[in-house]
Amino acid sequence: MSDLSRIGVAIDSALLKQFDELIGRRGYTNRSEAFRDLIRDQLIETAAELPDTVVVGTVTLVYDHHVRMLSERLTEMQHQAFHNVLSTLHVHLDHDHCLEVLVLKGRASAVRKMAEALISTKGVKHGRLTITTSGAGL
Repeated sequence: MSDLSRIGVAIDSALLKQFDELIGRRGYTNRSEAFRDLIRDQLIETAAELPDTVVVGTVTLVYDHHVRMLSERLTEMQHQAFHNVLSTLHVHLDHDHCLEVLVLKGRASAVRKMAEALISTKGVKHGRLTITTSGAGL
């Protein structure tokens, strides 16, 4: 961050108080860094909406491993898209449930398509995709 620009922002006092409380809970020591993070977040979200943007995503799945052939189906899907799968983590949550976290990389459209296919697989109880970019240029 070699070139800093100062800006002024007019904001309602009640909204600013809520913002200060929020950033305090999150550990920010000043408003400037919190504003920068909010801006970066929106820029990344906008870039990740473009289908050809290269993104990195994590897919978190919770499923019952007793569902017939579910583990095999999830594994097969990962093998079919091996070029997008960077890593996986498998955790046994209890006797019946597993947590699987996949790290995916590729075009946003391909990452979203794979995440949606995994999450919508019969037997997956919960799934979520979180997408980011490398942050280059931010």
